[in-house]
Amino acid sequence: QVQLVESGGGLVQAGGSLRLSCAASGRTFSSSAMGWFRQAPGKEREFVATISWSGTTTTYADSVKGRFTISRDNRKDTVSLQMDSLKPEDTAVYYCAARDFGVTSTMARSYAYWGQGTQVTVSS
Repeated sequence: QVQLVESGGGLVQAGGSLRLSCAASGRTFSSSAMGWFRQAPGKEREFVATISWSGTTTTYADSVKGRFTISRDNRKDTVSLQMDSLKPEDTAVYYCAARDFGVTSTMARSYAYWGQGTQVTVSS
């Protein structure tokens, strides 16, 4: 069974940092582009960041550019999201996702595999 499992969410004060991790099992995603998305209460799921299979290409939403960093370790089949200078508007459930292709995408519908999500809450 293919699984993506996120970890690292929690409660943090504004200006603080969190590091989310996503571990894959059931198959390797070393040749897949990976992404992070988030969904706040009452809002649609939105793109946060994506990384190509090799890690050489990354793309960020304007709202997180300069504050978040996506990275991956293909030996461990993991992808991470380092979140710095967190703001209350970053509060959401964060989802890890994987594509069946190696190139990046900002479109949620292009991702075939999804984790269960991890809650990030930023207090003001």
